[in-house]
Amino acid sequence: MIKVKNVTKKYGNFMALDDVSFEIKEGEVVGLLGPNGAGKSTTMNIITGYIEQTEGEVVVAGYDMLKKPKKAKREIGYMPEGVPLYTDLTVKEFVTYMAELKKVKGKEKKEKVEKVIKEMGLEDVQKKLIRNLSRGYKQRVSMAGALVGNPKVLILDEPTVGLDPKQVTEIRALIKQLKKKHTVIISSHILSEISQICNKVIIINKGKILAIDTPKNLENKVAHNNIIYVTVEDPENKMAGIKDKIKDLKNVKLIKENEDKTKEFMLEGKKDVDLRKSVFDKLSKEGITIFELKKADTSLEEAFIKVIEEGGKK
Repeated sequence: MIKVKNVTKKYGNFMALDDVSFEIKEGEVVGLLGPNGAGKSTTMNIITGYIEQTEGEVVVAGYDMLKKPKKAKREIGYMPEGVPLYTDLTVKEFVTYMAELKKVKGKEKKEKVEKVIKEMGLEDVQKKLIRNLSRGYKQRVSMAGALVGNPKVLILDEPTVGLDPKQVTEIRALIKQLKKKHTVIISSHILSEISQICNKVIIINKGKILAIDTPKNLENKVAHNNIIYVTVEDPENKMAGIKDKIKDLKNVKLIKENEDKTKEFMLEGKKDVDLRKSVFDKLSKEGITIFELKKADTSLEEAFIKVIEEGGKK
């Protein structure tokens, strides 16, 4: 559906993108991740045809963006960051205007505008001026503008930024519905969002692709060894000798002493051994009161940080 091959973008002596290549298949939902200035916006702007690459090739739905820009752009719906809307228009006027820009045929225009307004839950506000809408509704209007005309590819730049938790949940639900019919690229600083919605992640930094993988695989690559964390009350300091009393325990490390006199420890066990039962049993027998016991979790945030720090080194 989308092919980016050896794309480079230079601004004078500054290299914004450096030989970037990736492919996105039809129906995939892909998260584009990177710190500020990494090249995310440049990548999206090139895919949408807003700016031209210095070198390389971009193909969208079979159309080369430089050779057949009108046909390629017709297959793309773009929701830019910051919801830049014409606030003097009503919701319906704006969506209709977007349909006209995309050259939706006259007979189909009214039907497609009404359809996307319904899909985005905008029926009750379609006659209101956009300036009078909440931020959440403005996000929906922007998404409706991207969707009208039924493009094969949707590019969403920070779709939930600035929203309250309820609005975030609503927009995420809408995106999950969209991915059933569209190929979707999402740029977001909220990595938990990417992890929930996307089935593939592209990590970019300093204009270079550092990783392309599923969120789960990225998380597994930085997964902790067999580690659990335990918070205990241990006035007699019995935890100091607990390593020798639990068969599969490799290491015990004091992490923190709390003001309430509890202590937090990291316990590392042998591979593929669940320490929790033996730790719970032994600490109880030793008279060590357990306040909390949990396995270490990995997240896409940790994977992202590690990939960026290592610069994509294997």
